[in-house]
Parts: sequence; C-alpha cells; structure tokens
Amino acid sequence: MNEKRTNTDRAPADDSAEGPSRRRFLKLSAAAMATPLLLRPRHGQAALWVTTPQPVFPPSPRTRPWLEELPRAIVPVRPADVLVPAAEAEPKYDDEEAGRESHQRFDELVSVLGAPTLYELRAKAVPWRFHPDLPTQTAWTYVSAGDEATLPSTILARYGKPVVCRFHNELPKDHVGFGSPEISTHLHNLHMSSGCDGYPGDYYREDKAGPTLKETGPNGGKGRFKDHFYPNVYAGYDDWRAKHGGGIGDPNEALGTLWFHDHTEDFTAPNVYRGLAGFYLLFDPIDSGDESDPSTTALRLPSGRYDYPLAFGDKRFDPQGYLFWDEFHVEGVLGDKVTVNGKIEPVLRVDARKYRLRLLNSGPSRFYEFYLVDARDRPQRFTYIANDGNLLPAPLLDQRSVRLAVAERADIVVDFSRYPIGTELYLVNRLRQESTRKPKDVRAPGTRVLKFIVDAYPAQQDLSQVPARLRPLPELPSAEELAKLKVRRWEFDRKSGLWTVNGRLFDVHNPRAKIKKGSAEIWELVGESGGWSHPIHLHLEEGRILSKSEDDVEIPIPPHERGRKDVFELDQTMTIRVLVRFRDFTGKYVMHCHNVIHEDHAMMVRWDVEGDDADDA
Repeated sequence: MNEKRTNTDRAPADDSAEGPSRRRFLKLSAAAMATPLLLRPRHGQAALWVTTPQPVFPPSPRTRPWLEELPRAIVPVRPADVLVPAAEAEPKYDDEEAGRESHQRFDELVSVLGAPTLYELRAKAVPWRFHPDLPTQTAWTYVSAGDEATLPSTILARYGKPVVCRFHNELPKDHVGFGSPEISTHLHNLHMSSGCDGYPGDYYREDKAGPTLKETGPNGGKGRFKDHFYPNVYAGYDDWRAKHGGGIGDPNEALGTLWFHDHTEDFTAPNVYRGLAGFYLLFDPIDSGDESDPSTTALRLPSGRYDYPLAFGDKRFDPQGYLFWDEFHVEGVLGDKVTVNGKIEPVLRVDARKYRLRLLNSGPSRFYEFYLVDARDRPQRFTYIANDGNLLPAPLLDQRSVRLAVAERADIVVDFSRYPIGTELYLVNRLRQESTRKPKDVRAPGTRVLKFIVDAYPAQQDLSQVPARLRPLPELPSAEELAKLKVRRWEFDRKSGLWTVNGRLFDVHNPRAKIKKGSAEIWELVGESGGWSHPIHLHLEEGRILSKSEDDVEIPIPPHERGRKDVFELDQTMTIRVLVRFRDFTGKYVMHCHNVIHEDHAMMVRWDVEGDDADDA
C-alpha cells in the first residue's frame, strides 16, 4: 500500500469558493468508507451526523532509535530584500497576489519604524524522510529561496523592525491524499491586523479563493501569494504612545517564541500534520538575543547557536511506513510516533554549556509532559523561563517537568556544563494518552523522544545567564475596575456528536461577538463535558488568567500559567476566567480549540473588533 492509494481523501478540482463541494466530497467519501464524519457544509447548510464505531488504526512500523542527528545549530531564514518605497505607501497589489484587505496602519507604522524587511516563503511539497527505517515520502513545508527544506523553518525578527512576509502557495493543485492545497498562514500569536492574521476563510491558491477573500484583489481573491504585514509592535501601542508621547508600546507586553502554521478552514489539522509550520522568534532590548549584550537592560539569555527551537508533533504511519491520516473521523488520529523537528528519535549534540530550548507542541492532538532524564531514567533539573512565548516575571528554578497542551510553548534553560563530556541525556514524555480526547496520567519511565549527547566544550566562554528577574507583567486592573467589565461566557461542548461553542458550529461569515477597539472584557471559558480536554487559543491578544475552577470549586493557578498566555488548557469540567484586551487593530479574528481536529470540525468562533465608536454586542 503506497501513499497515493492509502490517502484517497482528495479535494476535487471543481471546488469553488462559494459552494460546499469540499464538504459534499467528504460526505460521500465518509459514507463510502463507513467512518464517522461531521457533515458540516462550509457555508450555513444543515449539518448531519453519521455515527459508526471508532476505527482502530494499526500501529506504525518499528523504528530504531538515535540513527539521525539534528543540525547542531538552527539556520534561520534569510531575508529577501527591503521593500521600496520605504515609508511612502504600502505595497500595491501584484497581478499574481491573492485578495487581501489593505494593510491596516501601514503608512503610519513604517513612517515611525522604517522600511519593513521582506521574507519570502513558499509552501511546497518536498521529499522528506522522517526516519532512516521509513521510506522517503512527500511532506509540506515553508521553504525560502536558496535554502534547504527543513521542518520547521525559523524566522528571526525584532520589535520595532517591521516585516512583510510573502507566502507563496506552490502546493500541487492536483494533490492526491489527505489535506487540501490551499493556505492561510496564521502567525500565532503576533499582534497584527486581521487581514494578516491567517483567518480560516482567507485561504487561497492560484485558481481558488476562500469565502472571505472572494470579493477582494484583482483576481477575485485568487492568487499565487499573499503579503502579510507584521509590524512587530507591542500590544497597547496606541495607549502607550498617548501616555508617553512615543515608543512602540509597553515592553512588558512582548512575546518571544511564536510560530506560524496553516489555518485553512476545515483542513488545518492535516495541512499542519503534513508539515506547514515554522518558528518566528522575536527579540527586543530586554530579550535581545545576544548573551554578550553590554546593555544593562539585556537579560543575556543563551543565544545564537545555543538558542534552539524544538517542535514536537505526533504522527502515525501505515504498515508500509507512509504518513497516515483519517480525514473523516471527528476525533482524528492520535500519533504513536513523536517527531522532533520532523525527525523520529533524533540525536542533538550539544556543548557543555547553557542552552535555551524553545519547546513547541505543534499537534495535532497529543499532550506532553516532558522530563529530562539521564541514562538511568533519573530526572534532571532545569529552569523554566517562558510560557506561550511570554517570559515569566521570574524564572522557575529546579524544575523537573514541563507540560504542553497543543500549541503551547515553553522556554527552558538547561545547563549542560554540569555533565562530563560523553554524557547522554534524554527528553522523555511521561504523559500517557490513548485517544485524541484527553491525556490520562503521568507514568514513568515514559517514551524517549530526543537524545542529547554532551560531546564538546564550547569554543568561547559561556557569557549567558538566567537572572533572578525576567520581564515584569503589565499591571492588572483593580478589583473595582474588573467588576465593571463585560463578561462573556463561552461553553465548549460536544452535543449529538458535534463540537460546539455555545451550542453552535463555526460560521466563517458571521461574528458571534462585536467588540469595541480599546476595550477589555472577562471571558469565561467553560468545559461542559467531562470526556475531553480542549486547549483554547485566542487570536490577536494575550490573556491573563484570573481564576480557575473545577465543578465550581476554585483551584490554584499553576506558577507557569500566572503570566500572559494565548493557549488555555480547558480540562474537562473546568472554568477559566481570562482578562482580555482588544487594542490597536480591527477586523475579524477567531477563538478555537487547538486540538485542531476539533477546530476543523467546527469548535471555533468568529469575533470582530470594531472602531472606537462601535457598539459592542
């Protein structure tokens, strides 16, 4: 059985932006294959639920561990050019560009910040080998011109230095297999305008435009590429400039570890599963990316080749070793192999010094609880410095484990100078999970997913540090001010087999909330069923957890969740109250479960930010 024969869930070529042909095709395929499917046409038609027993997938072929090495250092994407003219006007439509809104505030922001740097990334099908024991097969990834294809790519950026990222869609239009060859790229969780946020209905390719692009652009929304403007300003830009007369916002609102991935409506899970994801690392004068920085404001965290992003994804392979996916089951496929930067059980050779490891759970469904252990499975200690891309106010010292829901990030610092040359260490997942519904419990010894070998002394002195104070948190409103804020309740549930938010499915065209720009609200995220865990992701802004409760009993907020976050692990019958602000930009955004199987099957809600004079609803 080869890849083409096992993956027959191809989107037909006559799928139009307006019509529901993709869902119609999935309907017929699901009935033919007798697998469960949420039969949700794209645009407002009635939903139908077909129930059959959950399929049992065969295990992946066995693979021998530690046969392949990751590169010793990450090579970032090279910028393409500086846009010209610099500050006079935003880039105009190219004849081949997909539809998009005008870039909000482009002229204003580049007049303050300077010309944006251009990056060009191409979503392409590339040959890839996940492991030497598995065959070479096709993966999808973002590739820059002249660079070798990697899973994932990494962009380095700085606050105050804007970027235009041009995403070309060069995926094969005649693609056969799971996934769908359109893209809508979301940079999770940059503060930016909605037209550049990767809205699920903004997908495109040369001969197709998503339903929320079809009226824009010179070609009716269709196009080969789309420009995304990333201003790289702190959230609260307007408030800060009004108060201080300048600047780019409150540096306490900074993010560091971000990632970008495809967000195409109905096909986010399989497209990301194929490899459409990358890192976007942001620096500023505090987290400067230079451990020898002489500035008194710089933290001097491990930098350069010692700042290493690691993306973890669960995968499953068919008996012949080809990547497997069941696009028709609303609970998806739980992978039984864990890839690390696209490789199964790789080795990373490290110097005997401190490293900053940026851990990302890229999904689609597995949760992790990682331990760093020695060859005898004894846990080692490390320092936890950032969650969801946000530096904590102070490092969490002597940590033994780090838990990651889907899309969560954690930055940790490991001091490999504590170990003799030749020492072997392992990153181990001890969180058991048997279905996509939720994890079970922590059980030793766990599954080893990455091997470290301390094999050299650094060529230069380790100047990095982890200071006792990292980045302060923005001040919270007073209790009296919080009591005056609007409260919205969002219930995440499954009813009659459907993933819902407040009992309804995602509607790409219609917002479920209209929110005034510059306002703040308290959002209550509520798990209504005891059988699932939902990592809830909020676009545009970070939130602050005010309280957590289970069955109406308040529970402590874990130390790593007391900072700013964009993913909130809603476990079973939990309620999480989150303070959210809506600043600087307007337009359409989404909140959704980042178990992307649930997202693709409608556990998502659109909300719009409107002008200062709008009435919220």
